[in-house]
This record gives sequence, structure tokens and C-alpha cells, in this order.
Amino acid sequence: MVESKSSKFFDYPEPRPGPKTPYYNPEKSNPVVKGLVLSILGTVVSSAGFIQNILWSNAGFGDIEKLSALKDYDPRYDPTVIPIAIDALESGIKETKQSSLDSSAPRFYSVKDFHSLYKSGRVSPTDIAKILLGLIRRDTSPKGKHSIAFLESNEDVILRAAEASSQRYKAGSPLGVLDGVPIAVKDEVDVEGYKTRLGTLQDHTPKAGGTSWCVKKWEEAGAINIGKTTMHELGLDTTNNNHNYGTPLNPYNTHYYTGGSSGGSGYAVGAGLVPIALGVDGGGSVRIPADYCGIYGLKTSHGRVSGHPTLSGASTNGAIGPIAANMDDIEAAYRVMAEPDPSVRSSATFPPPIPTKSRPKMLGVYQTWLDRADREVAAPIAQALEYFEKVLDYTIVDLEIPLLPEGQGAHAMTILAEIAGTVSSLVGLTPANKILLSVGSKTPAPAYIAAQKLRNLLMQHLASLYIAHPGLVIVTPTTPNAGWHISGGDADLKAGISDGNMSMRSMEYVWLANFCGMPSLSAPAGYADAKGGGKIPVSIMGMAEWGDENTLISWGRDCERFLSERGGGRQLPENYVDLLDLIQGGK
Repeated sequence: MVESKSSKFFDYPEPRPGPKTPYYNPEKSNPVVKGLVLSILGTVVSSAGFIQNILWSNAGFGDIEKLSALKDYDPRYDPTVIPIAIDALESGIKETKQSSLDSSAPRFYSVKDFHSLYKSGRVSPTDIAKILLGLIRRDTSPKGKHSIAFLESNEDVILRAAEASSQRYKAGSPLGVLDGVPIAVKDEVDVEGYKTRLGTLQDHTPKAGGTSWCVKKWEEAGAINIGKTTMHELGLDTTNNNHNYGTPLNPYNTHYYTGGSSGGSGYAVGAGLVPIALGVDGGGSVRIPADYCGIYGLKTSHGRVSGHPTLSGASTNGAIGPIAANMDDIEAAYRVMAEPDPSVRSSATFPPPIPTKSRPKMLGVYQTWLDRADREVAAPIAQALEYFEKVLDYTIVDLEIPLLPEGQGAHAMTILAEIAGTVSSLVGLTPANKILLSVGSKTPAPAYIAAQKLRNLLMQHLASLYIAHPGLVIVTPTTPNAGWHISGGDADLKAGISDGNMSMRSMEYVWLANFCGMPSLSAPAGYADAKGGGKIPVSIMGMAEWGDENTLISWGRDCERFLSERGGGRQLPENYVDLLDLIQGGK
């Protein structure tokens, strides 16, 4: 047990700066594979062990064992770090405050908006539920306009929940700010009455059934789950390209992906269908869709939010978190879903997710790493950092983090090996995933152990930074690229695509929080020119100390302020759905 300056932790890493190493990340030359060629390769690779071994070696995974710095580190298999003493600000959770932003500006409807409208009697939860069902159901003829983002919606359950909420509002006794608010849940998480497919054609629904703890907490607060959202098959890429069920297109620009693997949830929030959706993040899968869809995404501290009884396919990297329209909604969703689950050791050990006393306003920047972002991404990040320092009195410190390219490789190897170990059959999977899982299954024990030694090295280095700079938020772009353009058009959506270079590039900043277990927040920072015309969102990302979601929530509100005052303001997407307009038009 190690004492930080303001908190005590369980399993805090030894604060130990890592080796001084120059940043070196040469460009890779992996080919883009698609269509018939990808289909043939999927069949050949998945049945030929010697080719799998060659591809594993070509990925550079074996180089991690050769790092001389690792000889001084033990492996660390679990990145969970738990604060066991917090500086609580208050004992309870209050309703979210009204945003200070100009309410006349274009904006997404928030939890607070729904709550106020329901209390006024102008709109009921049943009104909202009926409108949404017409928009998202894929089992009707014709299908709902936005059904491509949803796999399944249980109409009877939804309407019963909506009517119960409506009656509570009529009686003047709503359960709280989430009562009657529509939400959506990624297909990766179990919900009673729904199948769990993980984006595949397989059935991964547990025999025992049951609803995940975090979803149950939302439902107990009165939120109405309107359905399961689509995801990239098995969560194994960052586009959400899924030709099993269809690929939702970016609400801002239909020539771009939504990002993945929680792309259906990102679309649902980005298009204005719901203010909150659930995502699961093993390598940016909450934050990348939030980035591409111009919304907010919180990857929580590893082990904090319970998904029980859902089994994790990436148990040492994955974390459940909210995707939301604004920071009020991120906070409201997080404080409910992160209630400790007594049946799960890590979740039960975390303190309640209540507000805590503010910490110093400290931002850290590794400039060499940040400079790898494309110009249209780097520019708004630089403007935001200047605003934080000069207007909001943040202190900005220069820092370095060793072995980042090697660490990203270790993360990729680890998560591939973990998922490969949980998938019992490749039958029916997409060709790209047959290749990835076949290669991941070839990971030998010494290489896996070396990757966990590198995890420990990075966690110890980060601990030394957090102790040296209390309240530190390490700032980068969410992705170095402004969205992911669908270069092959409809052909890519029908047959799938494997672009290893772009996949790794899109995860260049996000992976570190997964591999080392810290909380991380993506927030919109502006809009870049899109290929072929129009705009695409660009986001900034912060990574705080283990268990310090509260600092990220405070910083996220400052990100909202930057976008409103200096970033050109929030823009609604082309594909935005104004639910209240639809209801008023119907009435």
C-alpha cells in the first residue's frame, strides 16, 4: 500500500521513473486487404498454423521480449488500482446542475432536459418511447430509419417501463433525474430478455440469463433501455464495420465510420436518439466512437464498474463506461452505474462514486507524442491547451513516457491473446477476425509475460508522474486522425476490410489507459474538414490517476467551456434527430 499526496490506494504501483528512451515509431507497411482477397486469406490463415506464426512474428510481438529494460521488472497481470480513502465533498449524489452554456445555441438534449419536460407534463416517457421505437426497430416493415444502429428492441418491456415512469411523474414522485430517460446498451453486455451476440452471428447469451449490474443500476434509477446497439464483431477493430448486421454511418458525415467497437452506442447518442449509451472499452472502444461522433466518452478505472454477470473477453484491458451528449450526462450516468457491486471483488472495494474535493489544475503533455497527430487534429488541441493555461489557470507540465510504441504492441498482443482464449469457435466469424484470432492464439507464454513486465514498467512510470504532480491529467488527442473515411464506399461495408496500419494509428493514444488501468475521457474540441466536403469532429482526451474520475469530470466541463467560447461552438450533425420536434409534430 502506497500513500499518494491526497489518497491511499490498494495495489498502487511503485513510483519509479522508467528508462530514458528516444521515441521511435517507424511507419508500418501492412497492406489494406478487402473483398474476395480478405475472404480467401481468412480461410487460409485460420487453417494454417505456420502462416499464423509468420504473421505473429511480422507484427513485431516477439521484439518485446528483447527489451533489456524489462529484466528489472516483474510482470503485472492486473492493472486495477483502488483508492481506499477519498476526500469526499458530500455524502450524497445531487441531481446534475443546469449547464452554464448558452441554452439558445444548438445543443443535444440532456438528461436534465428530459427530466424537466417530464415534470412539466408537456412530454411523457411513453411519448418518447413510442417515437423512438418507430425510429430504431429493425423487425418492422419498413425498418426504422435508424435501425441499423440497433440489433433488438423489446417493445413490450420498453413500453411497460415507460408507462410506469409516466405514472410516477404524474404522481409527482419520479425516482430521480434518470427516471424515464432513454438509454441504449452495447451488444457486448448482458440484458435480461435480449440476446448477446458480440456483433457476431453466434449466440453468446449466458444460460443463466440476467442483466449486467451497471445496466441494472441505470434501470433501477428509472432509465429506459430502448435496445441493444451494434458493435464491431467481437470488438476487434475501431471502425464498427459489421456486415453481419450493417454498419451505422457517422451522423456528421455518411462517408465516415462511427468508430468502434461501441459504434452503435456512439451513433445513438451522436444522432440525438438518446442522451446516454453504454460502451465497453478495451482499446478505445468508448472514446473512439465518442471522438468520431462528436460526443463525450468516459473509460472508467479498471475494475471500478461491474458488468457482472457479463463475462469479459479482455479481462485485463476492458472497462465499461458511458457515452453521452454532454458532461452533465456523463456525470449522471457514471455516478449511478459505478455504484460498488458487492458480488465483484474489485467493484466492491472501490469507494462510492461521489464527488470529492478538487485537486490542483494540472495538465501534462508529452509533446513528441502529441506531434504525431495530423495537423487538423493537432491545431484545436494546441488551442485548447493555450485556453486552459491562459484563461482557466491550469499549469501545464512537459513530461515523457518511455517505450510507448512497444507498449502499444504489448497491449495489442495481450488483448488478442485474451480474446482468442475466450472464443471457442471461428465458425461464422468475419474473415478479418478469423485472421486476428488465429494470430492471437499463437502468443507464447514468454512473450505474454514480457508484455506484462512492460505493463508494470509503464504503470510505475505513470505513478511517479502522478505523485510528482497531484491532480495531473495527461492530455493528447483522442485519435491522431480526424475520423476514418470509408475509402472503398459501399464495397467496404458489404465485404469488410482489414487495414492494420489505420487500426493501430487510431489507437495510438487510447491504448495506454486500457493497458495501465487509468480513467480517461474524450471530449469534443472542434471540427475538421472532411474528405469530399463537410465536417468531422475532432476530440481531446485526458487520462487521470487511478480512481480519479472526478478530476476528469471537472476537466471535461472545462473542455465544454473551451468548445463554447474558443472552439467555434457545438455543431449538430447532419443526421440529428430532434425528438421533441417529432413529438410536437405528431401531436
